[in-house]
Amino acid sequence: MGVNIKMTSGPVIERAGDLAAIITNLQENDVLFIDEIHRLNRAVEEILYPAMEDFELDILIGKGPSARSIRISLPKFTLIGATTRTGLITSPLRSRFGVITRVGYYQENELEQIIIRSSMILKVKMTEEAAKKISLRSRGTPRIANRLLRRLRDYAQIKGKGVINKEIADYGLEMMEIDNFGL
Repeated sequence: MGVNIKMTSGPVIERAGDLAAIITNLQENDVLFIDEIHRLNRAVEEILYPAMEDFELDILIGKGPSARSIRISLPKFTLIGATTRTGLITSPLRSRFGVITRVGYYQENELEQIIIRSSMILKVKMTEEAAKKISLRSRGTPRIANRLLRRLRDYAQIKGKGVINKEIADYGLEMMEIDNFGL
């Protein structure tokens, strides 16, 4: 796409001014990704509405009778909101998105690739069998797979000479009391 992406998280944006600072620094056609968008507070959400609909930002300056509102034009941008709690997104916010998509869980072979890549980033030696063991217990979620990988890395440093093989994966996952269903 040849554009920039700015990433943030709903809980980090505490005040309307926080969001205004992010939005006013976007360039034409940039992507703003807000993870856990369901955790935006309502005052912050309301700043988003004119930004999403008209690419404008309404800012209130001052307080009381002397307060005045100014409108700032924004560059066209794409907003992507992610959540695992769709039901917590308010109806007014949800209705302003042009496309709403549900992303499914990862397949085991996809998780294996993610785990192998993460092991290289972490500089952990690991067998493909071990990656498969981790993927089976990750409930289709890369975040869980990476957490298990980090715990098994720690276990392998003590019990497996720093290498995660099938046996180390089995013992480590058993020690963490994680069964074949990831529970």
